[in-house]
Amino acid sequence: MREARLAAFETFESLAMPTLKDEEWRRTDIRALRLESVVPFATPGSRVATVDHLPPELRNDLAAGDQIAGLLVQQDSGSIFGSLQDAQASRGVVFCDLPTAVREHGDLVKRYFGRAVPAAYSKFSALQTAFWSGGIFLYVPRGVEVAIPLQAITYLGTTGLSSFSRALIVAEPDSDLTLIDQWFGPTLETPAVSTNVQEVFVEQNARVRYVTLQEWGRHVWNFSINRSILSRDATLNSLVVAFGGRFHKANVETALAGPGSSVEMLGLLAGDERQFFDHHTLQDHQAPHTTSDLLYKGALNDRSRSVFSGLIHARKAAQKTDAIQTNRNLLLSGEASAHSIPNLEIEANDLRCTHAATVAPVDDEQMFYLRSRALSETDAKRVIVEGFFEPVLERIPLEGIVDRLRLVISSKIGGK
Repeated sequence: MREARLAAFETFESLAMPTLKDEEWRRTDIRALRLESVVPFATPGSRVATVDHLPPELRNDLAAGDQIAGLLVQQDSGSIFGSLQDAQASRGVVFCDLPTAVREHGDLVKRYFGRAVPAAYSKFSALQTAFWSGGIFLYVPRGVEVAIPLQAITYLGTTGLSSFSRALIVAEPDSDLTLIDQWFGPTLETPAVSTNVQEVFVEQNARVRYVTLQEWGRHVWNFSINRSILSRDATLNSLVVAFGGRFHKANVETALAGPGSSVEMLGLLAGDERQFFDHHTLQDHQAPHTTSDLLYKGALNDRSRSVFSGLIHARKAAQKTDAIQTNRNLLLSGEASAHSIPNLEIEANDLRCTHAATVAPVDDEQMFYLRSRALSETDAKRVIVEGFFEPVLERIPLEGIVDRLRLVISSKIGGK
């Protein structure tokens, strides 16, 4: 692993910083980013024995104990708590921080680490591979079903410190799992960077539900790379939620490498003030009889901005592909803006691919209807946005988290 870190840092130094001249970054300006000021690591705090000993700001976001199969908590640069139900551990499930996995499950980590997202993927993946700390390792053996979700929390609360968390998720054949992966923290004065990578391997006939919730403070520049590889008849349901940060750029990709594999890719963002969000998605159909369904929704208030660029790639071998890509954007102010760029690259000749994109203000007739029933303008907007997001929110498998996300959405519209 040390050799991999050193090689990744060499790659990082060899790659140029993206500019507005690069196609992927044409609408994404990072000239104000100062990587030379990044502090990548601080000595982690002491581990705690029970949930009750966690800091209050971390306990507030925990699901009830009977609602989750395991819990992993990272504060700043390292894990401070981990638990897994005995019933899951006895069946071979591994749920721990990544440094522990390197020490105790080295063969498994070596088999998968960097396979989905190599260091050379981008300048930021190289930086992440060099400096990762803490993170998640989740391994579910063949035929094991984890019936209730696992939850992971990464909290960034130290001024000047950046976050380099990494997730490695492996679902063996015929297994089943759900993971809620949450990143959050207060807004601090000194800018910080979060570069995070999620590698997801869904083996034959396995099923994975993976939710990432980004709620960083407004001082954070977030760069996220989420890439999944699906084998024969595998199923992935992914949901990417972005509410926080000053700047958020996420690359979300699924490689449908096995025949009969399928993916549902959902995304949700809500912006206010001067927040910026950029999502690049890829539905990479590599094998025949594969299915993908992508739906990303965004609501933008004040002077917030978003970019969505999605690609369906159906390779020559991917006959009988069925792929859908949809991006919907709701503008809540005259100064908010959204750019939507759906793309298709078709090499097969027996398939169905569709794409759609909309950018629109709040519907005047809907506003009139709600205002005529004594709702204020803010309350009417809130009702419309809640209805806009509800089909996505209802798919998150932890009710307590959904309730809190609704509160965040309300606050961005101007609620209390």
